Order: sequence, then structure tokens, then C-alpha cells
Amino acid sequence: MPRSSLRRPGQGLDLSRHLAETDTVLEGLSSNNLFNNELPLELEIGSGKGLFLDTASAFNPSHNYVGVEIIAKYARHSAAKLARRQADNAMMLCGNAEPLLAKSISAGSLEAVHVYFPDPWWKKRHRKRRVLNESSILNLTRCLRPGGRFHLWTDVLDYFENTVELIAEISPTLGVPIPEDEIPATHELDYRTHFERRSRQNRIPVYRVRYEKRIN
Repeated sequence: MPRSSLRRPGQGLDLSRHLAETDTVLEGLSSNNLFNNELPLELEIGSGKGLFLDTASAFNPSHNYVGVEIIAKYARHSAAKLARRQADNAMMLCGNAEPLLAKSISAGSLEAVHVYFPDPWWKKRHRKRRVLNESSILNLTRCLRPGGRFHLWTDVLDYFENTVELIAEISPTLGVPIPEDEIPATHELDYRTHFERRSRQNRIPVYRVRYEKRIN
């Protein structure tokens, strides 16, 4: 299904507070470094057009949100949404999330990690490119605080089953998958992401779980 064209940011729109390259924060991704406060920090990997990041940060101003998107035009589009709203608790990073998880985030410092509708990389030889692999799962587990949440939604059953099995095998500290219910939409953009809207409108099943990192 073709994607709709992106709205171009206005020429006078200042994105400096809401968009940065991942390389600029390799020495420390934290609320203190990015927002000059100590609010709980949530990370979204693969923000796409930024619907979740924009909605969640507006709904919950007592948390900070950072989105990571490897495709520059989508990172810029998402940052523009935040800039137009003058959001002071959310920003976008453009680049690869894996180095951030591995090197830039202190152990036990994240409130939540969100991964929604990641690219399935269908061919078996390409599966090492998946966002959720052995390395990233171990790193996000390390980064979450005890009791912190990991949310995974996908409309690809194979990806879902493989990831749940991998987590059970290598990261029992994350606990067991807890099903998350589908919430009825009340308007056109009342979805977690644009991919969720597409899937639900086309009656494609969506598999939703969260994990809560064990305290002991």
C-alpha cells in the first residue's frame, strides 16, 4: 500500500529544539542532557511520521519522550509536528537506534521503550536487520528501570512470535508478555501510529503486548 506524501515543514519553522542526529547524543541520552530536567524518559524506536510521539507527549507532559527514526525525511516530519506544537518534552533523533541503546543510555534509566510496527525484513537473510534482535533486546532490557515497560505492536505474526520467543530465551528479566487491548478510535487520528490506523481500517490483525521489567 503506497504511503501518503509528507507535509513539508514551513520554511520559517525552527527545528533546532526538536531534531538532532543520533551522533550528537552518543555520550549521553538522558532527560537531564536533552531537556534539562529529571522527568521520566520514554524512548520510541522507529517513530515514522511521529503520531505516537506527538500524541503521547501532549497527553503526558510529566514525562519526556525521544523518538529515533533512521529515515531522515520522516524524522524531520515528526520533529516539525513537535515544533509546531512547541512541545517542550519531546524531540526526534535521526539515525540508528542500536548505538544509542548500546552506548548512550545508562542502565536502569528509561521508563519505557516503544516499538510499533517495525519493518519485518521478510527475507530470512535480511532478518539480522530487524530492529528487535538479540543485541537490541538485551540492551533495551538493561536500559529499562526495574518496573519499566517495553511495548511491542506489530501486524506481522511471524515477527511477533519470533520476538516473544527470543525474549523468553535471552531476557527473562523482562517478564512475561502482557496482552494490550485494542481501544476504539474516536476520530481519524485516534490510533497509536499511522500503521495501526492502516491495519485496523483494512481489518488486518494487530498483535499487542507489553513487558514490565522484573523488580527482583
